[in-house]
Amino acid sequence: MIRTSASAALLAVASVALAGCGASATRTHTELEGALIPYVKAPAIALHDVEGGRVSLASLHGHVVLLSFLYSRCGAPCEVIAQQMRGALEELPADAAKVVIVSARPASDSAASVRRFLERTGLAGRALYLTGSERELAPLYAAYRVHTPSRGRSEFDSYAFVMVISKSGRERALFESEELTPEALAKDIRSLGG
Repeated sequence: MIRTSASAALLAVASVALAGCGASATRTHTELEGALIPYVKAPAIALHDVEGGRVSLASLHGHVVLLSFLYSRCGAPCEVIAQQMRGALEELPADAAKVVIVSARPASDSAASVRRFLERTGLAGRALYLTGSERELAPLYAAYRVHTPSRGRSEFDSYAFVMVISKSGRERALFESEELTPEALAKDIRSLGG
């Protein structure tokens, strides 16, 4: 059975966008392990972390960013993705990349459950876990094409992803959960100067 996925759709768009780029498009594609996505500015994110501080994606300019939409009570699917990101960080120098997790289910993400999730996955002190109101998050879900658990748990599990964002704030590569490995993430971070 052939499965149509978010990364396949983004890859198709990227192929069309890069069709006239010649050798540099080919070189860029071979440098990155994740599905190549158009070199466009990542949609803005400005939310609160579990301590109540305001964090924006723009404030991380100058760092490679790993972005994912998860939730603390998701169980194995979210924990595996978080652990893969942690594994990538362990292969790299400190501060090579920033991990940003945006809540995919803010109603179930209490400060205590988020702290437990970060501890369980080894990301405590290493990831920014951001949340906000449904009104604040809805435009982000649309902009990043996030399938939230409210649209169906199996759909969320199937389409959970990690996006790699360049130091200049541009979307560069996308990993669906089934394609995600620490080694591939670390390679893409290095390729982007992290």
